[in-house]
Amino acid sequence: MAEYTAYFNGEWVPAGGVRIDPLDRGFLVGDVVFDVERTFDGKSFRMREHVDRLYRSLKYVRIEPDVTADEMVEISEEAIRRNEPLRPPGGDVNVHQFVTRGPGRYAWDAGPPTVCVRVTPIVFDKYAHYYGTGAHGAITKARSYEPEALDPKVKHYSRMNFNLAELEANDRDPGAWPILRDAAGSLTEGSGYNVFIVTDGVIRTPTDTAILQGVSRATVFDLAGRLDVPVSEEDLQPYDVYTADEAFFASTSFCVLPVTRVDGRKIGDGKPGPVSNHLLAAWSESVGVDIVGQALQQAGAA
Repeated sequence: MAEYTAYFNGEWVPAGGVRIDPLDRGFLVGDVVFDVERTFDGKSFRMREHVDRLYRSLKYVRIEPDVTADEMVEISEEAIRRNEPLRPPGGDVNVHQFVTRGPGRYAWDAGPPTVCVRVTPIVFDKYAHYYGTGAHGAITKARSYEPEALDPKVKHYSRMNFNLAELEANDRDPGAWPILRDAAGSLTEGSGYNVFIVTDGVIRTPTDTAILQGVSRATVFDLAGRLDVPVSEEDLQPYDVYTADEAFFASTSFCVLPVTRVDGRKIGDGKPGPVSNHLLAAWSESVGVDIVGQALQQAGAA
């Protein structure tokens, strides 16, 4: 089979040719930031917003790659073009950039940075069926990092808390998706997605104090504005989830994913809610792709 092509330290190579030095700090101590986009019908979605967030993360952690943000956008778009012949018919791809500090024993003298942009097909069967049934969530004991320790606005690979949260959620409800909290017990985010509930027609979501500022989260805000659905950023407790009319997650690949149970409790009537479905319909219209239909077709469930 033909192999996807990746950009790696200034060269275009087969994806299998990307090799990280075991002494690279990205592998050694998680000294790396990243971002991920997706395409719709082969066209990137909000690439600039994702790359700008990547470069804010780079600035915060003081990694300076020899690639500008403008160049990273063009490299990422070129990666899409080079891999277009391998895009599954009717499918789409994720674009994944990562930048490490490079090899070195100490952060202050490490380098040069390792830069990679790779493309992979979206694996729709991991979530396609949840559009109809709703995913299950579990509020975990594993917590988000406190901003004073590591600001969650940085998109990084130091994610052992997410790993533990996923294991804990699955132990309690096989296949459940974790929902983390901060030290005070307020809800924060999932392990790669933002969390939303709907109460009396209002979309409610945690503030950005202890979460990643999701590009998909911002898209939900934009679409809600077009639909005249009010949005509130606030501190949320488990009580708010248990008593909500509906709940959903938002992330790059699945966009909006309904949630119908949390901690074994039925949310609303136990079915995907109207606000989630309206957001999905509006998102589909804005990108010219039936998001749910595509996922089901690609997962073989249509």
